[in-house]
Amino acid sequence: MSWQMVLPIAVEDVKREVKILQELTGHENVVQFYNAFEDDSYVYIVMELCEGGELLDRILAKKDSRYTEKDAAVVVRQMLKVAAECHLHGLVHRDMKPENFLFKSTGADSPLKATDFGLSDFIQPGKKFQDIVGSAYYVAPEVLKRKSGPESDVWSIGVITYILLCGRRPFWDKTEDGIFKEVLRKKPDFRRKPWLSISNSAKDFVKKLLVKDPRARLTAAQALSHPWVREGGDASEIPVDISVLSNMRQFVKYNRLKQFALRALASTLDEEELADLKDQFAAIDVDKNGSISLEEMRQALAKDLPWKLKDSRVLEILQAIDSNTDGLVDFTEFVAATLHVDQMEEHDSEKWHERSRAAFEKFDIDKDGFITPEELRLHTGLRGSIDPLLEETDIDKDGKISLLEFRRLLKTASIRSRSVASPTAHQSSQKK
Repeated sequence: MSWQMVLPIAVEDVKREVKILQELTGHENVVQFYNAFEDDSYVYIVMELCEGGELLDRILAKKDSRYTEKDAAVVVRQMLKVAAECHLHGLVHRDMKPENFLFKSTGADSPLKATDFGLSDFIQPGKKFQDIVGSAYYVAPEVLKRKSGPESDVWSIGVITYILLCGRRPFWDKTEDGIFKEVLRKKPDFRRKPWLSISNSAKDFVKKLLVKDPRARLTAAQALSHPWVREGGDASEIPVDISVLSNMRQFVKYNRLKQFALRALASTLDEEELADLKDQFAAIDVDKNGSISLEEMRQALAKDLPWKLKDSRVLEILQAIDSNTDGLVDFTEFVAATLHVDQMEEHDSEKWHERSRAAFEKFDIDKDGFITPEELRLHTGLRGSIDPLLEETDIDKDGKISLLEFRRLLKTASIRSRSVASPTAHQSSQKK
């Protein structure tokens, strides 16, 4: 592949793409990068030869332009692995579509390879992209609102999955503006044929990827734990989830009451709700002894490459999560720190109300519908004044916490505590 370099910005773009390909070298579902050369006029990139054509062509060649569920799941799993790997590198692909995935060979079981990282970019922790890039049919709502991040890749994979399963695009109009309006306002249609004959598990999967609020959308690693994609897949293939690492870094910042509230909420969840966190715990618990040590915690947090946490910060995070102070994090402690609270209400509001009420009732000992300072002291075992904890949560200042205030506490980030140092950005990787 060669590019003629006309403008300095074009040179920068190609250099960035080469850097990205180098970062992802070795991943089984990314087209392999071999070398790059330049002369006075061109930059040449030597990459793996993929002879199986584009995913788009294979879709079009299928009967009714759609895949069977089993074949679709195999394809989607490979795309999600690429997204999860990118996100651990602080990278967002930003243009995931069937044309940008190639098959290594013409064989039916050929591996899929992601290509064309021309729009991809490194993102600093806590920052958002403000430009609109990508292809209209696959663009996420938050991209159109000019505040996007890694979640936008998962939306695009959701759109591709919808197409693979039914042969149609979920959002369509004759004009680009019309498509954008559909993306922002419309929900995908699951009532027309062939959706009636497609499994509920597949529909559940697509719906959880096409959630308009990026905070409530599944992450790439979470999606890999979904039963529909995982069918026949090995749990050991599931990478560490950037949102799980982010939640652990965040937990240390919460005030003590919020930490107690999350532990109470965690204790109400069932096996099915904990499935993705079980996979994550297994990915971090390297020696499989049922608990996460300081060294395992350090190794896991180090996988989120844009963050450079000092060992003292890792210890601080472990100590905040380790409620029984045995120097290790067990699964129950892990769940409290890594829960995706934003997703709970979005995925099943009835269950969210049920679970959050059950957590509230663990504090509300006399069942009068309020948590008093005395009940707070009894539940938490904290000594000294409870007032500072109460003050932040007690919105109406009546000296006690209502169910509404408790739910608000669970859903909002409270930063009144020691703070985790902000990350050293991947300076060398940032697009200047």
